[in-house]
Amino acid sequence: MTFSELLERVGSMGPFQVLHVLLLSIPILFMASHNLLQIFTAATPAHHCLPAPNTSSALPVGPHGEPDRCRRFSRPPPEGPPGLWNATLANGTWGPTEPCLDGWVYDRATFSSTIVTEWDLVCDFRQMKEVAQSLYMAGVLIGGIVFGSLSDRFGRRPILTLSYLLLAVSGTCSAFSPNFLTYSSFRFLTGCSLSGIILSTMILCVEWVPTRIRAIQSMFTGYCYTFGQFILPGLAYSVTEWRWLQFIVSFPYYVFFLSSWWVAESVRWLVLSGKSSKALKELQKVAAFNGRKEEGDKLSLEELKLNLHKEITQGKSSYSMAHLFREPILRRISCCICLIWFATGFAYYSLAMGVEDFGVNIYVLQIIFGGVDVPAKFISVLCLSYVGRRITQAACLLLAGTAILANIFVPSDMQMVRTSLAVFGKGCLSSSYNCLFLYTSELYPTIIRQRGMGLGNLCTRVGSMIAPLVKVTGEVMPFIPAIIYGVIPLLGGAAAFFLPETLNTALPETIEDVRHGSANVPPLQPPPDIQRGSQSSSGPLLWVGQSRLILKDRLPKQLCPSPS
Repeated sequence: MTFSELLERVGSMGPFQVLHVLLLSIPILFMASHNLLQIFTAATPAHHCLPAPNTSSALPVGPHGEPDRCRRFSRPPPEGPPGLWNATLANGTWGPTEPCLDGWVYDRATFSSTIVTEWDLVCDFRQMKEVAQSLYMAGVLIGGIVFGSLSDRFGRRPILTLSYLLLAVSGTCSAFSPNFLTYSSFRFLTGCSLSGIILSTMILCVEWVPTRIRAIQSMFTGYCYTFGQFILPGLAYSVTEWRWLQFIVSFPYYVFFLSSWWVAESVRWLVLSGKSSKALKELQKVAAFNGRKEEGDKLSLEELKLNLHKEITQGKSSYSMAHLFREPILRRISCCICLIWFATGFAYYSLAMGVEDFGVNIYVLQIIFGGVDVPAKFISVLCLSYVGRRITQAACLLLAGTAILANIFVPSDMQMVRTSLAVFGKGCLSSSYNCLFLYTSELYPTIIRQRGMGLGNLCTRVGSMIAPLVKVTGEVMPFIPAIIYGVIPLLGGAAAFFLPETLNTALPETIEDVRHGSANVPPLQPPPDIQRGSQSSSGPLLWVGQSRLILKDRLPKQLCPSPS
């Protein structure tokens, strides 16, 4: 008896499954708020130097006629009316300048405070807010590695509960951080806890629902993140003080920490860890909740150990991450997948975190950025089903890279065109993510499929961590970041063409299936006359000759030497 059959006995689609998926999916709504929080808490408002003493209010003029953001005059202006000062300043003929030694004056019309205004992360320190976002993404990367191994050792539910508490505490501590270093450290911990939540949520959601509705459950959980992007701009519009905004998006996880005690543990993990009695109790609780208490009471510990433990131990293997690169075909798949995952995460966060660069209302644009994910994911599902995985994956990245590069040639005053290209690019990248989860799982054989998914997740976290730091290259030339952000997805799109198509093909079970393509090739059948037992002398010989040519493509080269 498999676990799927056990689940059918205790109720595979009852009240328990509905409540269980809701309890696990609702926290996903606020995960988008943490991933994109610095769009608002680290926004950089218009600013200029606080004038030096005895210099009146005169300031150097910037390139667009506004006060210079990082310099001020170091001696009093010449005698005369202010109009004369401005004309003189514009011509650059008066006065030495100096850095903003006494601080800055900020426009607080949109944001009453941000970490930028709090700790003066402007001018020589303007890269620090990008460093803070990269540290957060580094936490997401490290958390995936640490919490993944911890969940295998201590269980899925304890790690989920710990992650909820860690996110709530680290988010609260970030809100009340006295300095930038402390803030960045707690944001790093927030990123770590986020990975723990993602990993445990995926496993616990999938395990407790039947196979036939896993796609629906996955889509529902994914759309929770999408609709969560609408919550953040609403909260940021209402709460313009960054500390309170940080606290508000963190506080719900105290509630999720308490509710997580009701979440059921993974039965497979309990059996594998030698806790079969606890696994039996979990199944009986589910049966009682679904109104099948009698079926639950019929389950025995011996039956559970005999059947479920056999299923799990057969699924275990000693394959490591190194097996993803040992075979030539797997090496090609893994290298291409690494580049595609990296490009998607890299370009996605370059657009998602660059909302304030387009000169449009930051709240409205964030809602549009979130809203484009809804049709984008739906269209990607249609393309995956009818066009194919490879073409869809390549098109998503190629179109996204083209949209990013096209923005280089659009003048800054054409805000609607620039915004439309950015929204289109983000929609393509959301579709790329949607495609990747399915495509990657179909490319790798069952015995190393989870490791292949883990490798892809690692690469996309590296990409999202590096993306904010690329903005620093804009100090050399303003268009360099856009070129990098655009070229990388183009390379990822090109790499997709080197992958095999998996539409309407069986999932490979072993490495041999991938190596020889046997999962996608029908078995050899002798001609009808041979099947009927014909005694023709030429028929069997002809079929053997044809079979040898076909088998030559399936077997390793050392078993099929070239004819001399």
